[in-house]
Amino acid sequence: MFHIEPRKITLTVEQRARYQHLATSTLGHFTDFGAITSLLPIQRPVRLLGTALTVRIPHTDGSIIRQALIMACPGDVLVIDVSGDHRRACWGEFRAYAALRKQLAGVVTNGAVTDWEALTQLRLPTYARASSPLTTRALELEGEINTPVAIEGVTINPGDLVVGDDDGLFIIPPHRADALAEAAEAKQAQEDEKRSALKAQFPEWFC
Repeated sequence: MFHIEPRKITLTVEQRARYQHLATSTLGHFTDFGAITSLLPIQRPVRLLGTALTVRIPHTDGSIIRQALIMACPGDVLVIDVSGDHRRACWGEFRAYAALRKQLAGVVTNGAVTDWEALTQLRLPTYARASSPLTTRALELEGEINTPVAIEGVTINPGDLVVGDDDGLFIIPPHRADALAEAAEAKQAQEDEKRSALKAQFPEWFC
């Protein structure tokens, strides 16, 4: 049985824009909450920013992912919780083509992916635990869309902001978005000034 909740719009365009150039490592100076450190980006360098469209699948059955791709809108990040099955790949090359067609911002899963080499060639930021030749099946048993999911101990609600780069991922809930952005913007501006001074003093350090 599938359970599908309506889309959640919880962040303003202005809130999202503030995170466009904020590094996850800058956010990590101010909070532990929301950090996902154990998933690997398939492409490097990588930059991910979008709002969470959450999906929960029951181990071997990945059929609801098709419904999520149909629902998805440009700028969404598909966040797939595989219910603890880390052996099977819930994502691969042709699902990635469907995501690109819908102009998704990226994909995050606590499971595996297949077609790793093909995915590295695509401009779709993707984070996963590992690669696997085993795949989920279209069994149409059950699944959920737009309900809270958990990845690496971090609860992700539909509409949360997903920020990713080479260092990892942060999930930003709407009620924390403004305060975190303000603190991170100030720190990043200070770091930019220090970096510029070092480049001027020691140009040989930099390529």
